[in-house]
Amino acid sequence: MAMRILVVEDEPRIANLIRRGLAEEGHGVDLAASAEEAADWLDTSSYDVIVLDIMLPGMSGIEWCRNIRSQRVATPILMLTAKDAVADRVAGLDAGADDYLVKPFAFSELTARIRALTRRPKEVISAILQAGNVRFDPANRDLYVEEERIEMGAKEFRILEFFLRNPNRVLSRSMIAEHVWDYDFPNVTNVIDVHIGSIRRKLGVDNATVSIQTVRGTGYRLVTAS
Repeated sequence: MAMRILVVEDEPRIANLIRRGLAEEGHGVDLAASAEEAADWLDTSSYDVIVLDIMLPGMSGIEWCRNIRSQRVATPILMLTAKDAVADRVAGLDAGADDYLVKPFAFSELTARIRALTRRPKEVISAILQAGNVRFDPANRDLYVEEERIEMGAKEFRILEFFLRNPNRVLSRSMIAEHVWDYDFPNVTNVIDVHIGSIRRKLGVDNATVSIQTVRGTGYRLVTAS
């Protein structure tokens, strides 16, 4: 399926390699070398995916990601980082990115992650999910703790939805990966752990009465405070 993709990358060589490769697969690609250029593109076009570098001139990719999420732009974001450090990954996911890829990367992994970000759930989802004081509408991606709306990235929503559909059930990392990503990659465990850490922080800020517990050696479980 052909997609329209915005690539925000200030290194011309990398940006052109990504554009050329995606164009050869039939996708439409626009390039932006800064957050300001990217904002101009978003004002005039809609995209299926945004590929966003963290290190940009002026406003960083993390700042811009946070800005567009605050404006309720829900386009899936794949963040590129040259630093394979947990802190950078956490910052990107907390800002609203849905996945990340460390440079240098194989182009096949880039395209696999893009496909995974745009893959919709196979089942038709309409029912409101609720646990404790957390209420989630999967169809519209509206998440509330009490009356406070919570912003999350697409992958965080999918993970939380999986837990809400399986309360008190221990979910292994492989179960989460299969449900949310539908493909395998070497550092899936780290990605899942970082996403869950981000979800915990966002729920904790607004005093949610549900929490995601770590079940040592097995996985995670969503529980409601008694």
